[in-house]
Amino acid sequence: MPPFRARTTTTPLALLLLATTACTATEHEPPRAPHSLPVSRQAGLLRLPLDAYASTVAETHLVEDAQDILMRRCMKDRGMEWKTLPLVDAQDTEPPNLRRYGADEVEALRYAYHPRPEPPAVVRRSRAWDEREALPADVRRAAYGPSGKGGCLAATDRQLVGDTAPPDHHAFNQLTGTALETSRRTPEVRDALRRWHTCMAEAGYDYPDPYAAAGSERWETTGPTPAERATARADVACQKSAKLVTVWAAAETRVQQRLIRQNAGRLHEAKARKDRWLAAARRVLKRAGG
Repeated sequence: MPPFRARTTTTPLALLLLATTACTATEHEPPRAPHSLPVSRQAGLLRLPLDAYASTVAETHLVEDAQDILMRRCMKDRGMEWKTLPLVDAQDTEPPNLRRYGADEVEALRYAYHPRPEPPAVVRRSRAWDEREALPADVRRAAYGPSGKGGCLAATDRQLVGDTAPPDHHAFNQLTGTALETSRRTPEVRDALRRWHTCMAEAGYDYPDPYAAAGSERWETTGPTPAERATARADVACQKSAKLVTVWAAAETRVQQRLIRQNAGRLHEAKARKDRWLAAARRVLKRAGG
């Protein structure tokens, strides 16, 4: 199988658990305005120091699209067709820190705690990945080899980056989870969470934090209920009142900067590998005219 598949959705509960993460035959989606997905300006602009060491979904798509170009050529040489992944415009991917500190205001007002509908291009790409799981045995063997890491995939990666190993985001995943939990325990974040909790209690809700509000089993329904919508509205209003996102992001920024200093060598190597893959992918796409 390919070395990685782009992540498209990160839920508040997934983040909480983490603390204990081009040009082919298919045409691009039409250009969209910045932050075309329904998210708040604050979420769209939120960046943290460790973000520099991880690939965004859009960057992962870029590498996959370059691989696909080379895979199609390799498979053609073996007398087989390779169906490339539908392209996804970068504006159809989520901002990297969406829902990191709880529900996003714009999403919550539209969808409460239910996931927003994925853009059509993202749905098509996900289905194409699923189709690759069901490739005929001879096509899979040619594409990935008996081990799943050989065949045209191995040849493509050698052509793309030589002996550079695929991006390994273990360092980022470990440190970003540590940073989230460490910042959560800082006095200023504890105070902001207490203000949030008090605000919610005054509105008639008893949740210890925004993750608990968003992850309640009551919301496991086919669509948002009136109670869920009311809770989500109160949640985001209390986040604003407590300045929760602003306070938490500032605290986590300081924690991440310290972790980066403490893990400079490890992170430098991770970023160098990521940057080499991205540069190589851009060269392939540029040569292909995309």
